[in-house]
Amino acid sequence: MNQAAIDAVFRPKLNKQEVKADEITRNVRAIMSAEVTTRDSKTERLRALRLARDAQMPSAPAKKVRTVSRRVK
Repeated sequence: MNQAAIDAVFRPKLNKQEVKADEITRNVRAIMSAEVTTRDSKTERLRALRLARDAQMPSAPAKKVRTVSRRVK
C-alpha cells in the first residue's frame, strides 16, 4: 500500500473544538490577507500620486542658512 492511502485511513478525526479552531484560523488569515492587499494597493496609489504631484511642482530655491555668531564672555 502506498503511504497516502494509509494516512487517509488512519488519520485521526478532529474533534469539534479543533474543527472550529481550524475554521476560525482560515477565516482570520483570509481577512488579514485581504487587508494587507488593500493596504498595499492604497500605499502604491498614494505614492504614485505624491510623486506625480512633486514632479509638477516647481522646486523652491534653497534658503540661505544664516550663521549665528556667539559672544564670548
